[in-house]
Order: sequence, then structure tokens, then C-alpha cells
Amino acid sequence: MKITFLGAAQTVTGSCYVIQTEHARFAVDCGMFQGGSAMEERNFETVNYMPEELDFVLLTHAHIDHSGLLPRLVKQGFAGGIYCTAPTADLVSIMLEDSAHIQEMELEWRNKHKVRRGEPVDPADEALYDTEDALATAKLLRPVEFGQELAPAEGVKVKFRYAGHILGAAFLEIAVTEGGRTTRLVFSGDLGRPGALLLPDAEMPESPDWLFVESTYGDRDHKGESDTLNELAEAVDYSFRRGEKVIIPAFAVERTQEILYSLYLLKLEGRLPEGMPIYVDSPLATKATKVFLKYAHLLHTPEIASIPIHDPEGGVIFTQTAQDSMKLNVMRGPAIILSASGMCNAGRVRHHLKHNLWRRGVSIVFVGYQAIGTPGRKLVDGAKSLRLFGEDVTVAARIFTIGGFSAHAGQSQLLEWIGGMARPDLNICLVHGEPKAQQILAGLIKERFGITAFIPEYLEEAVIEGTAAPEVAAPPARARKSVDWGFLTGELEQRVAQIRSRLATASELPWEEQVELRDRLAEIERELFVFLTHL
Repeated sequence: MKITFLGAAQTVTGSCYVIQTEHARFAVDCGMFQGGSAMEERNFETVNYMPEELDFVLLTHAHIDHSGLLPRLVKQGFAGGIYCTAPTADLVSIMLEDSAHIQEMELEWRNKHKVRRGEPVDPADEALYDTEDALATAKLLRPVEFGQELAPAEGVKVKFRYAGHILGAAFLEIAVTEGGRTTRLVFSGDLGRPGALLLPDAEMPESPDWLFVESTYGDRDHKGESDTLNELAEAVDYSFRRGEKVIIPAFAVERTQEILYSLYLLKLEGRLPEGMPIYVDSPLATKATKVFLKYAHLLHTPEIASIPIHDPEGGVIFTQTAQDSMKLNVMRGPAIILSASGMCNAGRVRHHLKHNLWRRGVSIVFVGYQAIGTPGRKLVDGAKSLRLFGEDVTVAARIFTIGGFSAHAGQSQLLEWIGGMARPDLNICLVHGEPKAQQILAGLIKERFGITAFIPEYLEEAVIEGTAAPEVAAPPARARKSVDWGFLTGELEQRVAQIRSRLATASELPWEEQVELRDRLAEIERELFVFLTHL
């Protein structure tokens, strides 16, 4: 069989692996790329997926970096079944519809921006996908029970097993039979950390021939639950004492619910300030919380269904409209605001950052992974200012990073899970991780188990059979587009020369126009200064 790595190859987003067997062509996950522009451009390159030729998709869980391109595939002709667990089906339906709305709004924003600048709107420019595509995708979802054996095509058998990452998350046990020989694969999806507040631990699979395992935190471990709650309490207390807000960028699914449960625990311990309101400002999180309550029996803490986290009388208020959200930005006094997106690259949280990032006494609390290129990653890495809605906003708020809330297994936990399957002829492929984390984890796997892990590149292909070493085809040149810095700097130098030439006669212009030109040039100079601080 041949596996093509179409995403989450030396990066943490865009998970997608297309598998070609004797009898079928299918994908494990189909996620959206998130991060800088170079990453997000890949979302439009779905011709690589050949959607019309895919027979089916196996979806490990609902997170957008694993599911977010499914409507794009449907838009381009995919019509097969999308197999996933029942909770994943419920969650992904609302998440993809929300994502489609964001795509439509971004297209509308781009077109309005062009009109304001006097540029023509290209009729061929379209959203990545729209609400109609998302609704069509939901009709293709095929819920499967945990542990149930599925045979979606000749020579392919699949089981969904508990992964412990988010509600409904599964790792996949896949058996592919070709020419009378069976090759067993395990795709970890995103593996949860043991002892999580809400979810049971991941199961241990039987040792496969090939293990495709995530490596998000391959370079470090997380803090324990008590340390995590202490850090959250510290962040809340810091802003409460200063009469300011606590802004928590949180993924709408799992993270928001876990933070709410953590705040409930702090309240029980008397460590949550009396009368400090909690707002969940994310329509998607509101819907997702209802799904969590529906499947409370699958949680490690089913008693969450009886906790008044969805009741204003319990101190938690779910905002309903955009107007409700805007009121939070003019409201004074301490409050806790949970808002999406978790990486601050979209959603209402960007407005909360614009209104609060520059305020001393405010806490910005990151409780999840921040991918390279995202606004959240820039803040975690110590940015002094952040570009929001065309404006550079100074960072005066205190930034907290609480790794213990991560829904991913840490380094030691990954090694322990891998160790349960390790044997001399096991093939290990590290996916869903940044290069540094992958190299560190690969070194530890070699040291502990004597296995040399394979780290694929974007668009790389590998032919595998049984436990034999893979035949690897290098990725095409288009995988990483080179940046022509010489061309860009040359163009900049030409523009500077043109400015000098034309300013020679600027003194002849009316004084008001000169001042306006001076201010615009000063703004450009400031943009260049900010650019230089990033080099």
C-alpha cells in the first residue's frame, strides 16, 4: 500500500494521510491548516487529495485541524462515507457549519476591503467552502461504536478505540490485506493525557506493524492537575485584585468544558472570588457544551451533567448574540471570559484582545497548544505588540501559559504508550508535531526501544508492506515554495527611490496634503520598524 502525507507532516495542523491499497483509496482525517499564510494557502490545494477518487474517510475526532477540510473535499466531488464515533459526528456537524460561516465572512471581508481600496472584485474568488458544503458533509457522516469492527472496503478492516483526547476521539486500528498478506496499522489521532479531568485514559492497542503517532509534545511534559489549578487560580486572583478581566482563549470543544469544570472545582475550594462572573463568549462552545452533556456517560466525570455550568444562576453566562459579546468589551470590573478561537486566529476572542491586551492588570491565559504563525504563539513567545484589525496593539496584559490543560499526552506519556507496543520490528512514524519536538522524541525512542522513527515531510509518499522498511519517494518541489527575498527587497528599493524622487516637489503641494503624506510615510516607517523586530 502507499501512504501520502498530505498534512501534519513536520507541523501540527492539516492532519491527512491518504492510503492507496489494492482495492480502495481512503483518507485518515482531513484537517485544516492553521498558522501563517504559507500554511493556510495549503487549504486551497486540495487537488492533491483527488477528492472524487476517495472511497471513504476515517475521522479520528472533531477538531478542525483534523476535520476542517472535509467540506472542501465535498465541494470538489467527494461523496463517500465519513466514519467516526457518534459524539464526533455530533460535534463535527456543528463545528464545520461554524467554520463555513467563518470562511464566508472572510470572503466578504476581503471583497469589502478591495472595494474600499478601489480594486476590482474577482468573481472567481470564492470561500474555501460555504454553509451548503458543510451541511452536505454532515449527511455523509456514518457513526460507529467504539470497539466495533468496520469493513468499509474489500481488504480493509477498522476499529475505533478510546484515545482520551476530546469527547469522541479515537485512535484507529486498521488491517489492510493485500495479496493474502495483512499489514496492521495504528493511527493515534491525537492522544489524550492520562488522568485528564473529564475523559478516561486512552486504551492500549495490540502491537501493529506500523504506528503513526502524534508528537505535539514530544519535547516536554505537562504539569500535574494541582499545579494547573493553582496557576489558573493565580491568574484569576491577579486580575480580580486589579479590577480587570481574565481573557481565556479556549477551543470550543473540550477545552472550554474542562476550564468550566476547573473553575467549578476552584469554587468548591473557595478559591474563586465571590461574585466574579464567568462568560462563555462562543456560540460554538455553547452548542458543544450541550453535546458534552448529552454524552456525559462517556466522561470520566459523568456528574458534570448535574453541575450548573449551563445555568446563569450557577455563575456562568453563555452569550447569545454579537451584541452580547460587544457589551463585554465596554463592561468594567473583573470578569472571566472564555472565547474562541483557542489560537486567537479567528473568532470573538480577537475583539477581546483588542480591547484588553493593552490594559495593565488583565490576564491573558493560554490553556492549549499555539501553532507557529498564530497570534497566540506570538503572545506566548513574548511579542511586545500584536496586529489586530489593522492596528498594532501594545501588550501590557500579563500572559499566562498553563500547559497542564493540554488535551495531548506529554513526552513521558507518549513514550509509555509507545512502549506498550514496542518490539524490534515495529515501524514508528512521527506525525503531528514540529521538527524540534519530533527530533527529540525520535532520539528518545531510539535510545529506549532501539527503533529509528520515520519523520515524513509534507507530500512525501511511502510504500509499506508488513514490517519491512518503507520505500520513500521524496516530496515534490511544490511542497515548500521558496521565498524570493531578492525580488521583494529589490521592489522595495525601487519604491524608496520613487518616493525620494517625487518628494523633491512635495513642498509645492498644499500644506494639508503635505501633512497627510508625512503621516502616511511615518506609518509606513513604523510598519517597517515592527517588521525588523521580527527578524
